[in-house]
Amino acid sequence: MIVIVDYGVGNLNSVYNMIRKVGGKVLISGEPDVVNAATKLVLPGMGHFDNCMIRFRSSGLAAIIEEKVIEKKTPLLGICVGMQMFMHSSEEGVEKGLGWVKGKTIRFRMPGEANIKIPNMGWLD
Repeated sequence: MIVIVDYGVGNLNSVYNMIRKVGGKVLISGEPDVVNAATKLVLPGMGHFDNCMIRFRSSGLAAIIEEKVIEKKTPLLGICVGMQMFMHSSEEGVEKGLGWVKGKTIRFRMPGEANIKIPNMGWLD
């Protein structure tokens, strides 16, 4: 069973609908027993890095997910800020990341970016 981790951040229903559309068996849950029983995990994230890390740590799920991922080798997909959280830190904030991937998440730097809203949800010319 795939479990989308509900720690109060992210567009959970969009991810749920995508997985269901391709035939996956999926639940959205923030319940420790359900998360612990998952065979695969999805860690969504949306918004500011610090907010996601604070919410994730205060959810009570961080230790369970770390054990599942690091010790039990349960596959984990991070989406958006959920993936950034795997790093040691982010240029976007001061909170420590999970530290599973060595490095720091940095912002894309593009010529003329002063006029481009980041994150950009459309096409760039």
